[in-house]
Amino acid sequence: MSNIYGDFIKSLRESRGISQSLMAEKINISRPSYVAVEKGTKELSLSEAERLVRVFGITVDELIRAEAPNYKKYKQMILAFLREANKSKVELKKTKLAKLLYLTDFAWFYNHLESMSGMEYKKMEFGPVPSDFFQAVEEMEEDGSIKVTHEQKSGRDMYVITEGRGSAGTDLDELNDKELSLVAKVWQKWKDANTQEIVDFTHKQLPYKIAFEGETVSYPLITQLDQKDVY
Repeated sequence: MSNIYGDFIKSLRESRGISQSLMAEKINISRPSYVAVEKGTKELSLSEAERLVRVFGITVDELIRAEAPNYKKYKQMILAFLREANKSKVELKKTKLAKLLYLTDFAWFYNHLESMSGMEYKKMEFGPVPSDFFQAVEEMEEDGSIKVTHEQKSGRDMYVITEGRGSAGTDLDELNDKELSLVAKVWQKWKDANTQEIVDFTHKQLPYKIAFEGETVSYPLITQLDQKDVY
C-alpha cells in the first residue's frame, strides 16, 4: 500500500474528527496496525477495506482511485512482457499486450488489494484498457524503447510490438521480484494463445461484463472470482 493511499485515509479520518484508536476499533484491527495503514506499511484485507469505506461513506473504487497511477512502472511492465516474449521467441501484438497488462494489474489486486500500476481501466470494444496505454506505446515508440511493426492479415490491421534499442540495458527498477514473477506467470499462461482467445477471456470476467461502455472497470469485483479465473 502506498503512502498516497495512506495519506488519503488519514485525511478522511481527520476531516471527520475520528481518532486513530476509534478508527481501529471500527474496522476491527489494533491501533498499531491502523497507524501502519496510514503510514503505508500495512495493507488492508478486503473485509477491513469494506468496513473502512462504510465508515467514511465512500466506495472501495473511490479508495483505490485515491492512489495515483505509476506511469513509469506501467511502461516497465510493458518492457517486462516484451522481454518475456523475446525469450520465448513469440510475436506480441498490441491488443494482446494490453490484455496481459490488465490481467497482471487485476491479478495483483486479487492478492494485494491494490493495482500493480495504479492505472484505471475503461470498458472498450477490445478493452478493458487504460487510455494511458495508447499514450505509453506512442511515447515509447518515439524514444526508441519499443518498435511497432504494422502487419495486415486477412484484411485486418495488426501491430507487433518488440523492444527497441532505446531501452537496451534499462533496469526494471520499479518492479520488485514478486511483481516480475507475476508478469512471468501471466506470460506463461497466455504466451501461446492468440489475441482473440485472451480478449474473450477478459470479456467474460465479472469486472468487464457488468461495466457499461466507457465506464471504469471495477478492481474489487475481481475478488469475487475463483483463483483460476483471474488470469
